[in-house]
Amino acid sequence: MSEYIVRPARSADVIGIRNLLQPLVEQRILLGKDLAVLYGSVQEFVVAEADGVLIGCGALHVIWEDLGEVRTLLVRDDWLHHGVGRAIVDRLEETARMLGLSRLFCLTFEVEFFSRRGFTPIGEQVVDPDVYSQLLRSGDAGVEEFLDLAHVKPNTLGNTRMLKAL
Repeated sequence: MSEYIVRPARSADVIGIRNLLQPLVEQRILLGKDLAVLYGSVQEFVVAEADGVLIGCGALHVIWEDLGEVRTLLVRDDWLHHGVGRAIVDRLEETARMLGLSRLFCLTFEVEFFSRRGFTPIGEQVVDPDVYSQLLRSGDAGVEEFLDLAHVKPNTLGNTRMLKAL
């Protein structure tokens, strides 16, 4: 395996990010994202690149003053178990700290991976009622997953909601 780098995504990476996502969307592991959504959130993404080819990606989405979500984390199959996912999460955590976040959320099938990085499964109520009522108005699917709203459950069955204190 050659060396890889983790860097902020650029708009020119969006098609590559979509191409990385597509097999996992087809397997119903991740939800698909329209190109317009990916372009609109490109500043949230970091990518892992080896020899000019994208081999992984992940995004950090700010949910609240102290809370962010690790989203769309994936590594190409032939690069699994080479530290790429860990490097992406490390970079996202570094960005979260720079933004002043103190907690990170994820919704994942990869419980063991995130557990090794300090995330723990969470229950129902992890924000106070006032914040909860304000988050209900966001209209963001990730926030709805974080709040564990009933109408998103068909898309999240089998996933584990996890949280990490930074």
